[in-house]
Amino acid sequence: MTESPRVPTRAEIKRWRQYLADERAEASVYGELASRRTGEERAILLGLVEAERRHEAHWIDLLGEHANDPTRTALRTRFLGFFAKRFGSVFVLALMQRTESRSPYEADVDATDAMAADERLHTEIVRGLAARGRNNLSGTFRAAVFGANDGLVSNLALVLGMSATGVGTGVVLAAGIAGLLAGALSMAAGEFVSVRSQRELLDSTAPDPTARQVLPQLDVNANELQLVYRVRGMPPQQAAEHAHEVLNNLECIHVGLDTGSLSAQRDEHDSIGSARGAALSSFLFFASGAIVPVLPYLFGMTGLAAVAVAAVLVGIVLLLTGAVVGVLSGASPLKRALRQLAIGYGAAAITYLLGLLFGTTVA
Repeated sequence: MTESPRVPTRAEIKRWRQYLADERAEASVYGELASRRTGEERAILLGLVEAERRHEAHWIDLLGEHANDPTRTALRTRFLGFFAKRFGSVFVLALMQRTESRSPYEADVDATDAMAADERLHTEIVRGLAARGRNNLSGTFRAAVFGANDGLVSNLALVLGMSATGVGTGVVLAAGIAGLLAGALSMAAGEFVSVRSQRELLDSTAPDPTARQVLPQLDVNANELQLVYRVRGMPPQQAAEHAHEVLNNLECIHVGLDTGSLSAQRDEHDSIGSARGAALSSFLFFASGAIVPVLPYLFGMTGLAAVAVAAVLVGIVLLLTGAVVGVLSGASPLKRALRQLAIGYGAAAITYLLGLLFGTTVA
């Protein structure tokens, strides 16, 4: 007699159907991302789709006739699918990294060891893909977040500190606008000087491309060209051999002074960017944050109501920027958001208390 298959319990069916729905949704997310990629990244994402389909087949086999019953995908996964279809950004990969790391398969007896191992590797694969995207936007993103946060916190502290002294609304508004302009211009000027100085430093250390014109006149026996290569870091023997080779092959003179180093120099210039562009972006990032605590006063609010609205608006933006930082870093968005909020509110609270003390002293 053949043993009849075990009838799954209602709880098992519910759990397996949820797994099935999530596997299908994750495969869809990876498929959407793959449709927006080319080359190696596309191939890797399609490999993840194939793996999720294998897991999907496992749960279909266990569910049997229950496999086609509708089950809602987890809200988080549906959210990721929505963003993958419309944006296909690094944010989706960063969130998928956290989703894969939370796989329950290692603790579930109904999932195979291979499936649990797959999910563990998927975390590392998605981590690597997300890291590529983070590297591509890290500089711009860091400037945007830090610039906006500086504007938010510094101007909120300024506005609350001035409000606490008891001065009129017009004075608080003027101080907020002055703080916005002063901070944004200071950030822009600092960024301009920093980038311009970096570029000038690179220019001062760049090889002179016209120096190669004197190679035909060099004394082969003295061979001072080797000193050029030694000062650039070549060992003495290698420098002498390379210089001798160059002088004996002057028809290939264009390789003599390492045009590769010149292209590397250009790459460094490109990665630094233009001083004007950096200054403008810093101005805009700071101003976009600094305008938030001033908004209630611009719309005519006064007193504690304006203070409360300014604090709430800044708090919302701090939570958003903190959550975005958490997503991109693969950490908990909630923890990063609360940390950002605590730091911003802490600085503003200290300034507000000092304003109260100063106002009382003056009175």
